[in-house]
Amino acid sequence: MGRLRKTNSNTLKLAKARLAGLTSIEPTLDLGGNKSIATYKEKIEDYETKMSNYNQLLAKLDGVYNSLLASEQELAAYNTEMLAAIKGIYGRDSNEYEKSGGTRYSERKRRKI
Repeated sequence: MGRLRKTNSNTLKLAKARLAGLTSIEPTLDLGGNKSIATYKEKIEDYETKMSNYNQLLAKLDGVYNSLLASEQELAAYNTEMLAAIKGIYGRDSNEYEKSGGTRYSERKRRKI
């Protein structure tokens, strides 16, 4: 199960379109107050870098999650094998079987037909 990647951002699309428009006005436009084409480009690039890092981390997380699921399935199978081994050694109506998490045969409810 893959995590949802952030591949597109309306804010990023808007910023790139606005940057293109501002650049067409003047390539070195400086509006004062630290609002310039260069600063705008830096902020866009910073966002793209962070989005890329985020997506890479999600990919790594997917690998860890898949490994966790595989371990869980392996543990579930081992749980069954352990109970089956207890049943084979002590029997399905033993106290040991019940202590191991099984339901003793004599304690099972019988269905009436």
